[in-house]
Amino acid sequence: MSVSRFWRKQQNRYNLIGTHCTTCGRYFYPPRSFCPDCRREGKIVDHKFKGVGTVVTYTIVRSAGDQFKFLTPYALAIIELDEGSKLTSQVICDIDKIQIGMRVKPVFRKLAEDGKSGAIFYGTKFVPA
Repeated sequence: MSVSRFWRKQQNRYNLIGTHCTTCGRYFYPPRSFCPDCRREGKIVDHKFKGVGTVVTYTIVRSAGDQFKFLTPYALAIIELDEGSKLTSQVICDIDKIQIGMRVKPVFRKLAEDGKSGAIFYGTKFVPA
C-alpha cells in the first residue's frame, strides 16, 4: 500500500467507517466504492459502524513474527458486525474464554510500532461485550 493511501485510509481504521448501499441495504467494511450486487445502480454512502458484533470463528496465535511475538499467545477472530460486515481483528481477553458466538465491542489500542523510535500505529481491537 502506498504511503499516501495508508494515511488517507486512517479515518476508516480508527473509526470503523465503511460504506452502505442504500439501494440493496448491504454494508461493507472495509469501504467499497461500488456495490458488487447493484453495480452501477447502487448508491454508496459512508457509514460509521457501531462495532458491536459476534465472533464467527477464531484461532489462537502462539508463534508470531518479531513484531508481534510479545503479544503471544493471542486470539485472532473473524467478527461479524451487527450490520452484517465481517472483519478480522484481535480479541483481547483470556484466550481460554474466547468462544464462537461471543459478543464483542471495539476498543482503540496500539497495533504495532516501527522499531523502538519509529511510528506507533493504533487501531481497533475487540473485547468481550
